[in-house]
Amino acid sequence: MIFADRLPAPPFAPPLPAPPTAGGTRQWNARLEIGIARRGDASVAVHRRHHGPLRLQKPLYPEGPGVAHLIVVHPPAGIAGGDRLEIDVRVGTEARALVTTPGAAKWYRSAGAPARQSVELSVAKGACLEWLPQESIVFDGADAATSTTIACERGATCIGWDIVVLGRRASGERFERGVLRQDLTLSCDGRVVWRERARLAGSDALLASPVGWNGHSVAGVLWAWGTVPSDADLERCREATMARPRAGVTRLADGLIVARVLGDSAEDVRDLFQSLWTIIRPSQAPRPAIPRIWAT
Repeated sequence: MIFADRLPAPPFAPPLPAPPTAGGTRQWNARLEIGIARRGDASVAVHRRHHGPLRLQKPLYPEGPGVAHLIVVHPPAGIAGGDRLEIDVRVGTEARALVTTPGAAKWYRSAGAPARQSVELSVAKGACLEWLPQESIVFDGADAATSTTIACERGATCIGWDIVVLGRRASGERFERGVLRQDLTLSCDGRVVWRERARLAGSDALLASPVGWNGHSVAGVLWAWGTVPSDADLERCREATMARPRAGVTRLADGLIVARVLGDSAEDVRDLFQSLWTIIRPSQAPRPAIPRIWAT
């Protein structure tokens, strides 16, 4: 599909091949494409295509027609070894979209094959995308790889976060086996502004090290590009992190804002990020509507 609005990316990829099977276990290949464009005063989903178990619920407009709230649903709920998920979200010129999920993503123990999730986010000039998924829980023995690529044009705005929980601490499980690979890249007009790569193995010394996770089970990173918060707002963000000894906010080159936190509760990390989000969100939407799905 070709949009009337200019979108900062090549055509959407062809559908994924049929999902394979291994040892009688079904492995899922799933892909979801979302294209948001400005139509008058409204931000509208002009492109929706899915393959496999990924769905987009009906867009909601709690802030009015200018901001589309989108909920991405993965019906199986868990991601098993061999699964491959791809999410491609594109926001056209002057459009606004907030994307979230109804619950935590669960990365199950693998019998040998890795599981992968790839997220591609594209934001055109004058557009705003807020990528605010709930946390990812990595089970003991999981083999998980995640990749998030954010391609912005100059003048675009993108706010997002990534929260990872290692093991199911409520049931006494720790992340002692398996591996987690993460890759996060943000670019502007094709130039890489920020990139992070990590590889964590179960019982890795970095998980206990003071220069690593320091014994905590939850880690989160929040980024904000193009928001240009004032010095006063940045100070408010820093004040919000003061009660947490393992949290901080930094303004990097080109005005990129990055916040990090370590903890033992996904809810506490998400609450902190939500507080920061309400401060640094673009000034044209000073009172963000909290997605109702977060309270269910």
